[in-house]
Amino acid sequence: MAQQEDVFKKIVSHCKEYGFVFPSSEIYDGLGAVYDYAQNGVEMKNNIKQYWWQSMVLLHDNIVGIDSSIFMHPTIWKASGHVDAFNDPLIDNRDSKKRYRADVLIEEQMAKYEDKIAKEIAKAQKKFGDAFDEAQFRATNPRVKENQEKFDNLHARYSEAMNKMDLEMLKQIILDEEIVCPISGTRNWTDVRQFNLMFSTEMGASADSSMKIYLRPETAQGIFVNYLNVQKTGRMKIPFGIAQIGKAFRNEIVARQFIFRMREFEQMEMQFFIKPGTELDWFAKWKEIRMKWHQNLGFGAENYRFHDHDKLAHYANAATDIEFHMPFGFKEVEGIHSRTNFDLSQHEKFSGKQIKYFDPELNESYTPYVIETSIGVDRMFLSIMCHSFEEEKLENGETRTVLHLPAALAPVKLAVFPLTKKDGLPEKAREIIDDLKFHFNCKYEEKDQIGKRYRRQDAIGTPFCVTVDHQTLEDNTVTLRHRDSMEQERVNIADLRGIIEDQVTITSLLKKLQ
Repeated sequence: MAQQEDVFKKIVSHCKEYGFVFPSSEIYDGLGAVYDYAQNGVEMKNNIKQYWWQSMVLLHDNIVGIDSSIFMHPTIWKASGHVDAFNDPLIDNRDSKKRYRADVLIEEQMAKYEDKIAKEIAKAQKKFGDAFDEAQFRATNPRVKENQEKFDNLHARYSEAMNKMDLEMLKQIILDEEIVCPISGTRNWTDVRQFNLMFSTEMGASADSSMKIYLRPETAQGIFVNYLNVQKTGRMKIPFGIAQIGKAFRNEIVARQFIFRMREFEQMEMQFFIKPGTELDWFAKWKEIRMKWHQNLGFGAENYRFHDHDKLAHYANAATDIEFHMPFGFKEVEGIHSRTNFDLSQHEKFSGKQIKYFDPELNESYTPYVIETSIGVDRMFLSIMCHSFEEEKLENGETRTVLHLPAALAPVKLAVFPLTKKDGLPEKAREIIDDLKFHFNCKYEEKDQIGKRYRRQDAIGTPFCVTVDHQTLEDNTVTLRHRDSMEQERVNIADLRGIIEDQVTITSLLKKLQ
């Protein structure tokens, strides 16, 4: 685990050093859990958003997009339950004066039991090789059985406490499990209490006429309150979906793990409106579609898993997360929820407006049910960075730092280098860029020797580099270098666009989804 933490630290510093992510307000010593996307980071982030957006609205003729405002009428958050129920259970350690989420402390304890089991299995696997029977080992090994029992008992108590939101029970679990504060090492805990995560502000010119409003903690409500407008103006028939990408804000007390949990973040959400009674079929279908979207990036199916929720939100009748294997364990990158008709019914009740759908086939009106897919752009970005980062040992004994980014998501697709700064080589290199820059993001570089330039492009994940040399001036061929294999080939300048574009566009990713 320590080794994985070291890798994560390297990824965080790599993000800063190579222009992916900067700490916000850094010259003023930063602002906790707020980050800025730098010149390479914003390109990659835009590519992730394009991949998601186009997979939703281009590939499905019954899904359209909107962009709703961050400020909304405050009654919306009353209707959605966020004013009364959008809380985290918090606990303080009296010695370190540090505050923690009680649920996170308990989940980390559960993960420790899982780690112990995994270590025993890995040890036995090494010892017995191909003859190893994992199911039998789990059923018979005393240490595995003991840890499994501890995990199961804790899991059962934790699920019960979270479903009842029993704060005393949460504290008792922390005491019974002898969970210590990571900083003070003591078990001197306060009681658990609730804390609302919404940021509030005032709207209006004077103190008398101002109204308390909230920064949205999710983008979904903007879709629900516009559902009828979209349905009527787009003449949409059920089933249909509304997609949105936008900022959301949560006053996270325990914001950590770099951009994994931030106070200002971006979501990609799609709400799919369906006939009541069909929701579990659609839930299963969207699970399959979304998992395929993730695995399409080529990171290996073993790095993903579904994690069904123990604690269902009061409005849901099914919920699962897609988790990705980060350096700090399997963590949620996307949630898929069957939200029933909760949101639309609530907005109908609180607004006094009819939001029903008239179904011409059934000749009746009803409140649609909803399947939600919700993915954090920042978490997606982090999972891609974590999987792509490698310190690769080369045959000559050197090490190169390389980002094996999916080519379609890489910030720069092609770097063009003149071998020297004279003899017309820079002009020829510029000519190549001027031709290709309309099709994908290109970068020109002439500083340092070629080897160093390759290393810099490897570190930002550029899939292709082209070197213009004296032979180029004679026969219009260049050296094309591939990032992952480092292989080089001689190709015609006229063929460059065809070779590269085929692999670096979002279209190339989308075609694999069909």
